[in-house]
Amino acid sequence: MDYSTEIFGYLAMAMLVVSFIPKKLRLIRVLNLIGCIFFVVYGVLLGWKWPIIVSNGLVAVIQAYHLLNEKKPAPDERLDLK
Repeated sequence: MDYSTEIFGYLAMAMLVVSFIPKKLRLIRVLNLIGCIFFVVYGVLLGWKWPIIVSNGLVAVIQAYHLLNEKKPAPDERLDLK
């Protein structure tokens, strides 16, 4: 396995783990989407490992769908710093 391939694997793993730390759903989705994209690239670099590519590709599409179709927060909710 090439060193650059390993880097994609570690980046994907780190983004996935970090995506569960925030409390804001939008940030969780964005970080998870980035992690999924890294996992898809990792699956390709490993020699087209379809289970990695398909599972993370589908989760990435779901995350993107939710990010693109989320409702805009009401003005009073935007200032919520919790």
